[in-house]
Amino acid sequence: MATAVRPALGVRLIRKVSATRLFAKLAPHVIPAMDRAVHRLTKGKVLLSAQMLPGLVLTARGARSGLPRVTPLACMPEESGDWILIGSNFGRDSHPAWTANLLKHPEAEVHWKGESIPVRARLLEGAERERAWADALLFWPPYATYQSRIPRRIRLFRLTRRG
Repeated sequence: MATAVRPALGVRLIRKVSATRLFAKLAPHVIPAMDRAVHRLTKGKVLLSAQMLPGLVLTARGARSGLPRVTPLACMPEESGDWILIGSNFGRDSHPAWTANLLKHPEAEVHWKGESIPVRARLLEGAERERAWADALLFWPPYATYQSRIPRRIRLFRLTRRG
């Protein structure tokens, strides 16, 4: 009989803290700025938030401006080499801006493990979205708390490498 593996104390604590309303209020202002600075200083080798979850840096054109927008994000890597991005915005009422950017301009670039990779983003819907959402909840359970606090449906995107 297999036994469930209990996450380490540090991971359990981070999950608990990240599901709080205070975290949702502060994190969007603090974590991306820190990630951008550390990513720049380490020449793309380190993301601080990647110590909790896998992370990448997304460069997408702004939905209105068309200018490049650089956003460090947690991601859910897939065995296929694709990535799932979860637009939770830490459980805040509005969709994160990067999701509007990908809806308008799906061709983007990610910086992943020191490599720049051209990608195409696709909003997940229907059964495909439901499967990815179930995987996301196993991957990072606080997403369920984020969704429970807001009326909007959290957007999920699949990023696929462009040839």
